[in-house]
Amino acid sequence: MVTGDLMSQARDGDGEAFRALTEPYRRELQVHCYRMLGSFQDAEDALQETLLAAWQGFGGFEGRASLRSWLYRIATNRCLNARRSAGRRPAKEWDVPNVEPPEPSRLGEVVWLEPFPDAPLDGAVDVPLGPEARYEQTEAVSLAFVTALQLLPSRQLAVLILRDVLGFRASEVADMLDSTVDSVTSALKRARTGLRSRLPQTADREPPPARGSRSEDAIVTKFVRAWESADLGALVALLTDDVFISMPPMPFEYEGHDAAARFCGSILRSGRRFDLVPTRANGQPAFGAYLRGPTGIRHGTGLFVLTLAGVRICAMTRFDSSVLPWFGLPRSLPSR
Repeated sequence: MVTGDLMSQARDGDGEAFRALTEPYRRELQVHCYRMLGSFQDAEDALQETLLAAWQGFGGFEGRASLRSWLYRIATNRCLNARRSAGRRPAKEWDVPNVEPPEPSRLGEVVWLEPFPDAPLDGAVDVPLGPEARYEQTEAVSLAFVTALQLLPSRQLAVLILRDVLGFRASEVADMLDSTVDSVTSALKRARTGLRSRLPQTADREPPPARGSRSEDAIVTKFVRAWESADLGALVALLTDDVFISMPPMPFEYEGHDAAARFCGSILRSGRRFDLVPTRANGQPAFGAYLRGPTGIRHGTGLFVLTLAGVRICAMTRFDSSVLPWFGLPRSLPSR
């Protein structure tokens, strides 16, 4: 069926025609909402609101902009509304039994950050970009990038994603935001400056190994072996000098080799022993962490996401166990 026929049928209230028109954009819109909000759950909610609003307003879609641009307009404004109206999830207190954390380097601001499973990313980061896009799609979904985005003012955030990540023209973005080209250009300039000041300095770092490469497999294997055997020396040998550890929704952050070693030591010296189950998040290696219990059953305690630089680990982000089902991981594992 040609698109024109689907358009006519969708305007007449045909739900199947509407789904056929919008389904090709569903995943990339979800990723867009995630970049805007920094939360997988909030992104899913915003996506559903976007599709509902598009369905309810489809009769008024005149085709002056592309369907994709029209959907991005709705999604962006739904996310801006969410950032204005919704209270962010509060920080959690330290909740690791029998472990006293070392003094953190600082307390993080983006405690609502959540990981994005790689499975929905397939096909969503391989989208057609405008000629002015400045970032690789995989880079622009990394935890460091998404965290830095969250610290920008909302309108600057929206402009930067639409212009520099997706490559929409300034005139298109102005239309999406009911603004002017001059306003969009000014907001983009401020957003670029703000983003540069918040992104980790990576000029002197080695690039990460390719996904699924022998180099990536080697460092992942070393990390799993060290963590599961509680070999603190082997673990800290894998960390870069400027390694960064965070654990949203707990605000504790540790920066630098010594601080990271103290934190890892507090976990591994507590007598707690773990099994790690591999997965991927935000285009990066990740692991469900399962605490070995006295009965042999292993209970999920969280998800680790690693950021690699060459053959070492430059960042480790720990999320709580509530995220495990998003990755198809169980709450617990049976005894072996």
